[in-house]
Amino acid sequence: MEITRAILLQLGVSARRIDDGLADLRVAASEAYARRVPADLSSTVLPGMADLLEELAPRDDVLLSLVTGNLQPIARLKLAAAGIGRFFPGGQGGFGSDSEDRTRLPAVARARAGTADAPHPRERTVVIGDTPRDIACARADGVRALAVATGPYRVNELGEADAVAADAHALRGLIAALLV
Repeated sequence: MEITRAILLQLGVSARRIDDGLADLRVAASEAYARRVPADLSSTVLPGMADLLEELAPRDDVLLSLVTGNLQPIARLKLAAAGIGRFFPGGQGGFGSDSEDRTRLPAVARARAGTADAPHPRERTVVIGDTPRDIACARADGVRALAVATGPYRVNELGEADAVAADAHALRGLIAALLV
């Protein structure tokens, strides 16, 4: 929604008009994506990532959660089409439908992962991403950041993370070190 807002503002749509139509826009975007989502997005999953999720999911000391700027319905459709939706249970995560400001999403995810009395602890939270914005979102909430250089950014461009992996295999090692 942050990108949508920026585009609409550049096109001359007022912030008030955007705000007034935001709920309708979210519904329309989600419905449109549901009609257009490819049946199989498994080729978009980083090689080795499904295996890593499979290893992490049953662990009692790991809680998998998604933090993304996508609207929740769209993110859930993408995950399902990619074959990895089962690793990210409903009622968890932080999404663009929660806030246009991505830096707020880790706190949303921690609140959902916590109890009625307290959010999931920062010291037990790690954001894993592939962009500098993912690292910034972790830093804004005071949590650790691991980066994986499988997207458009190279290892040296992700240096603000606590550690950077070149691929899913190397990411597995970084996660294992954190879980010791």
